[in-house]
Amino acid sequence: MNAPPPDQQRRVNIRTEDGLQRVEVEVISHYRSELVESLRKTGGLLTVGNTTIRLAKEFGFCYGVERAIDLAYAARQVFADRKLYLLGEIIHNPEVNRQLDAMGIISIPMAEQERTISTLSPQDVVIVPAFGAETRLMNIIKERGCLVVDTTCGDVMNVWKRVRSYAKQAFTSIIHGKSSHEETRATASRALGDQGNGHYLVVLTLDDVDYVCRYIREGGNREEFLARFNGESVSDGFDPDLHLQRVGVANQTTMLKSETEEIQRQVRQAVIDRDGEELAPKNFQVFDTICGATQERQDSLFDMLEKPMDVLMVVGGYNSSNTAHLVEIGEKELPTFFIRTAECLKSFTEIIHFDLHQKAEKTSYSEKLASPDPIIVGITAGASCPNNLIEETILRICELRGIAPEHVLQEAAKAAA
Repeated sequence: MNAPPPDQQRRVNIRTEDGLQRVEVEVISHYRSELVESLRKTGGLLTVGNTTIRLAKEFGFCYGVERAIDLAYAARQVFADRKLYLLGEIIHNPEVNRQLDAMGIISIPMAEQERTISTLSPQDVVIVPAFGAETRLMNIIKERGCLVVDTTCGDVMNVWKRVRSYAKQAFTSIIHGKSSHEETRATASRALGDQGNGHYLVVLTLDDVDYVCRYIREGGNREEFLARFNGESVSDGFDPDLHLQRVGVANQTTMLKSETEEIQRQVRQAVIDRDGEELAPKNFQVFDTICGATQERQDSLFDMLEKPMDVLMVVGGYNSSNTAHLVEIGEKELPTFFIRTAECLKSFTEIIHFDLHQKAEKTSYSEKLASPDPIIVGITAGASCPNNLIEETILRICELRGIAPEHVLQEAAKAAA
C-alpha cells in the first residue's frame, strides 16, 4: 500500500450497520448488568433485608463514552490483521482499558506517544481516545500516513471550536482544567489557533483564579506570575501584561460545574473592574462548555443527597476527572468512598479507596456498613464506569451484610416486574 500525501489524514468510517451489530453483542457481554437495568425500572431503589440501595438517577456510561468504546471494538474487528495503537487510554476506566488490551489493542503511554508514532507506517491504525489528542501528535500521525479511528467526544470538539475562535480574534483562552489531563492538553493545543500564534492559560483552583483576577485588575509581578503558571499551564511566550488584556473562558468538559461558573463570573468581573461596563464585552468572552452528561451526573447526585443516606459509594477510575468531582460533592455531606471496583471492598473493616486530598489509596473502616442496623447505601458512578462494575459493587455490599447475591438479583427482578 502506498502512503497518501502527508496533508491528507486517513480517517476511516467503521460504523457499518453489520459491524455495529456485532460490536453491540460483544460490548453487552462485557459491560451489561441486568441488576442495574432492573434498578432503573424501580427508580433506583432496592431494599433487601436490612440493606437499602439507592442508585443515582444518572450515572455510568454517557453517549460519548459508549461511542468511543463501540468504535474501538469495531476497529479491532475491521482491522483484524493489522496492528492497532491507542493514544493512552480510551477512557479513564481500568476495566475498559483492560478489555481493549486483551483484544490486542496496544496502548501507548503519554510519555512515549511522540516517539512511538514516529515509527509507525501506513499499515498501522491509530485510535484517538474520547479526550482527543494534541495537534502535534495528530500532525505526526498524518505525516506517517496511518489510518485514524477518531473517537473524540463531540462535546470536546465543541470546546476546540470555541478556543480556535478565541485565537482568531486574538483572545487568550483561560481554560479551567487540569493542565496534565489529556483533554486539557488537546484543548490547549487548539487554543494556539490555526496559525500557532494564539495563547492560553490553564487554571485549576479558585485560588488560581483569584490570583489571575488580581493581575487583570491591578497588574503585578510578571516573573512571579510566570513562576506560578509555567510548563503545561501556559503557552510558549505567554506574557500576562499582554495576553490578559483580551480573554475568553473555556474548560475541560468534566470539571465541577459550580466551580467553572464561579470562574467565569470572577474573570468577567475582573475585566469589568479594569475596563468598565461599556468596554468589557469587547475584551471578555465566555461559552458554557461543561458536557451535558457531566452536568446530569452532578445534578443527579445533588438530588440524591436530599434524601436520607448513611454512606455513599462512588465507583470509577481514580484518574477520572468527572468521577472525582462526584466524590467532592458527596464527601461534603456524608461518608463517601471512592472505589475502583468491588474488589476494593475486602470487608467493612478494610475498604480500599482513593483519598482525593492525599492523592493516594488508603484503607478505612466503616462503622455504618458494619452495623447490623438498617442502612441506606447510595451508589453513583462517573461517565466512564460500566454497569457491570456497579452491579458487582451492589452485590458485594449486600454479601458483606449477609445477603446472598442470588437473593439480591431475585428481589430486584421481582421489584422491576
